[in-house]
This record gives sequence, structure tokens and C-alpha cells, in this order.
Amino acid sequence: MKFVVCLGAVLLSFLVNLSVADEANWPQWRGPNRDDVSQETGLLQSWPEEGPERVWLFKDCGLGYSGPAVVGDRIYILGARQDEEQLLCLRASDGKELWATSIGEILENGWGDGPRSTPTVDGDRVYALGGQGTLVCCNTHDGTLRWSKTMQDLGGELPMWGYCESPLVHNDFVICTPGGEQGAIVAFDKQSGQLVWQTSDLTAGAHYSSLVTAEHLGRSLCIQLFEGQLIGVDLEEGSLLWSEPWVGQAAVIPTPIVWGRKIYVTSGYGAGCMMVEMGANHSITKVYDNRLMSNHHGGVIQIGEHLFGHSNKKGWTCQEFDTGEKVWQERGELGKGAIAYADGRFYCLGEDDGEVVLIAASQEGWQEHGRFRLEPQTELRSPRGRIWTHPVITGGRLYLRDQDLLFSFDVRGK
Repeated sequence: MKFVVCLGAVLLSFLVNLSVADEANWPQWRGPNRDDVSQETGLLQSWPEEGPERVWLFKDCGLGYSGPAVVGDRIYILGARQDEEQLLCLRASDGKELWATSIGEILENGWGDGPRSTPTVDGDRVYALGGQGTLVCCNTHDGTLRWSKTMQDLGGELPMWGYCESPLVHNDFVICTPGGEQGAIVAFDKQSGQLVWQTSDLTAGAHYSSLVTAEHLGRSLCIQLFEGQLIGVDLEEGSLLWSEPWVGQAAVIPTPIVWGRKIYVTSGYGAGCMMVEMGANHSITKVYDNRLMSNHHGGVIQIGEHLFGHSNKKGWTCQEFDTGEKVWQERGELGKGAIAYADGRFYCLGEDDGEVVLIAASQEGWQEHGRFRLEPQTELRSPRGRIWTHPVITGGRLYLRDQDLLFSFDVRGK
């Protein structure tokens, strides 16, 4: 009887720990569903005057704008150190560095050197794309390199601000966007690195947006936004199913938002926003196209029937998803920046001064519940650069990066 009770206790403990581990996972760019929406609950609904407690500060991430992927008690992030770009692994509980693997030469750029993308964790492997266009697959436990590919070998040409896309893992494939005449999007076997398909009927140059997936008419699609078009590609065959014109300029960056058959996109430099709907025979209907939301690179989040994010020259914006109409805008409380969501709150990060503001996820207007300023701030940032890495909330922690500095804050409290 004692054995049964003990075994039950062990199993209960295992299940609780497994649940906590699942809750803490943020395995890729913008989280499990690539939408910057955390499913965690029980987080602080307001902050003390000084902000949430800082748990640790890691000071050697190197140069770059890469965000963290968090799985269990491990953080995976990219940075430029020692004259090379590296994939780093840290312990989430205390910020201790566990290993680092070289992934190639440093991207040099006037807006800031180093890698831009977020690693993608899948089982015992982590996939990462360096700023120069080298895609690597490494073991999660020690960083051993399993295979690597370069976007240039696939016909890609380095974009002006480097390769910024975060790799997408879907079933047996890892998918990314080299761009170019050989085919703009490619899929590799995630285990071997063997090329599975390349979109010969889609040859646009790579920009900076990351792929998302959709399901329609019994087929799995990957959705990507290029400078001149929004596209849908069959994930099994790599064939182009549809394309819708887009008026992007200079840099097309934000990740598309998929909700059922509807797809929402936005980009900066005056492009604005658009929503389309997928129909029969892979037809596309444009629902609206306006300039209310023109998001540069801080991201837009959908919560229910509404969209939230920063619109250039208009301020923080709430927009109706189905109609594209304005619900509210706020320009005075915080400058341009990035946004993330968890437990009924938005975490907004001002790119100019490192101001972090907690607001209600509400269509009733800007409702603030605390703020603090990120301190210290890096001494390595390019004069033309800003605090551009998106906030990540997972496992009761808020992670913020400013170049070589990675912060972990307790947002669950005691």
C-alpha cells in the first residue's frame, strides 16, 4: 500500500512538473503559435512603482537583436561574440551560460551588427539562422552541429539588413526563405538537412518577415509576406497556391496573422495594413486595405475581435480585425516599440528609452498598470540602433534584451 501511495506521489509530481515545463515553453519566434500570445495565468496584474523584481542579468549575449527561445530550464539565443556569430544556451533559472556554438561570420550593418532571428527548438534539436544566411541544426543538450546550409547556395541574396527570418518547423520539415531565382522558399528534412522542395514558381527576393502556417481546403499552407506580395504555398509540395499584391516598401518585417480563413498583414514605410480571406479553389478576396496600422517591426497582436500594436506616426492602436476600423489610438504615453501579451495584459517596450509599460488588453483605451525603465542599458549598441528585441513572457518571467544584456524579471510574484 505504501508503495502504491509513493508511486502515486511520484507520478503526480511528474505530471505537475511536466505541466509547468509545458507552460514555460516559448520554443520559437513569437511563442508556440507565432502570435506573441502567452497562455500563462496567475501573473501580476499591476507592478510596484519600481517595476517587477529582476531575477538575473546576463551580460555576455554579444551584439544582435535575436530574441530568446525558452524550453524547460534552457534559453537559446543568438549573438555576435569573438568575431563570429554564436548560438548560446543559458540556464533559465539563473542565467548561467551552458554552451555556445559558432554559426558563421558576423553580419556587419550600420544599424547594428550581429544576428537578428530567434532560434526554433524542436525536440532535441535547435535550428537557427545567422545574419549572413547560414542555417544550422544543433543538439540542444551540448550545441553539437548536426548540419548547416547557406541561403546563398540556394540562390539567395543577402538582404540590405541581413537575414532576419526565424526558421519554421512543421512536421518533418524546417522551412525558411532564401529568396531568389532558384525559388524563394525552401523546405529541408529537419533530421538530415536534405532539400525536400524549393518553390520554383515563386522567385521573389527575401525580406524580413517570418513564415506562419494555415489550414485550408484540407491542405497545410505556409504564409509569407514579401515586398510586393502576400503568398500561400502548399507545405507538402512547395507549390504556389495563391498570391495577393502588397505595396511594401524598403523593409517588410511583421509576421502575418492567420485566423481561420482570414490573413492580416501590415508593414511600415507608409504601406499600411490589409486583410484577405481564403475561399474556394484557393481564391483570395481582399476584405480591406488601409493605413490605420502601419507597423514597422514591433509586431501586432490579435486578441479576439481586435488587433493591437504601434502604428508609425499614429501611436499605439487598437483596430477591429474584421473591418479594419479604428477603436482607439494613444500617442502620448509611450513612443514607438514592440508588444507582447500574457494574462490579460500587454507588455509594451519603448525602443528609444527602454521604457516598459504594462497595460490592459482592452478595447476601451490605454489603461496603464505599471512601468519601469530598463537599467542598465548597453554601451555596445550602434548609434543608429534601438532596443528592438521583442519582449518574451514565459514561465513567470519577462525576458528583455538590449544587445549584450539579457534580463529576466519575475512577473508572477510570490
